Amino acid sequence: MSRGHNTLENRRKLTLFGLLLPPSIFLAVFFLGPLTIMIVYSWLTPGLYGGVEWKFFHLNYGRILGWADTKYERFDPVYIEIFLRSVKLAATTVLLSLILCYPVAFWVSRMSDRMKNLVIFLITLPFFISLIVRLFAWVLILRPTGFFNQALMGLGLIDQPLEIIFTGTAVVIGMVYVFVPFMFLPLYASIEKLDHSLIEASQDLGANRLQTFFRVILPMTLPGIVGGSIIVFIPSLGNFIVPSLLGGAKVVMIGNLIEQQFLSARNWPFGAALGMMVMAAVLVLLLYYIRIVTREERRSGGSKVAEEVAA
Repeated sequence: MSRGHNTLENRRKLTLFGLLLPPSIFLAVFFLGPLTIMIVYSWLTPGLYGGVEWKFFHLNYGRILGWADTKYERFDPVYIEIFLRSVKLAATTVLLSLILCYPVAFWVSRMSDRMKNLVIFLITLPFFISLIVRLFAWVLILRPTGFFNQALMGLGLIDQPLEIIFTGTAVVIGMVYVFVPFMFLPLYASIEKLDHSLIEASQDLGANRLQTFFRVILPMTLPGIVGGSIIVFIPSLGNFIVPSLLGGAKVVMIGNLIEQQFLSARNWPFGAALGMMVMAAVLVLLLYYIRIVTREERRSGGSKVAEEVAA
């Protein structure tokens, strides 16, 4: 009996190994491989006409953080400014997406199942259209002779067209448009799990709507807020397509700078160092998200145990 049990257990392990082996090889080749190359290149000397020289060169990070040797490199705070600008635009995108999606997610959660499916389909519908095509549509809308300015001038609200295109405002509008679905879906999933009995209990205990929101609803939907914010912030921080089309040469984000270093300047080690800086910021956010989720799971697990003991 034990021998048959061991044979069955070994078969299960072999089956699991066979299922996990292909994706593990895929991740090792197409994720860990390029990541390793980027890490190694970020510590190498730039080649004279592109490429790298296999000599240790820590000043790629010095150009960003400020310990550059003036004999070889010059510290320029413009790289820090570009990174901070990217963080600012990404954070603005997250905030506006959250303001737009949070009430909409509540509204959708109160609909019938048929309407929920329809609204979710409509929210994800833009994914069926090329991103480049959608962004060029925004170029036509926001340009001085575009629909937005013509509508405002037709209503008599402005006398001259507003300079929106090729500004930070246009970049934020474009990124909010692109990443709104990524904010909505985690929020909707979190709001769907709300325990309405707790909301009713809060109201029965005399809490007003504002107190109920901040003390009951907001803590319960915090994992969705944090998850959606990180999912939006990470691609917004390194995005280069939206700034290229809607920001032009006036609004340069860290993604555009990395692209320029690899393609135009042909300074691969410095571009790799910039990429590592972005990845470090992303890892900090992911670790924070894991901490929030773990804390909420422990809290919910503890409350369930307390309920079972009380019962």
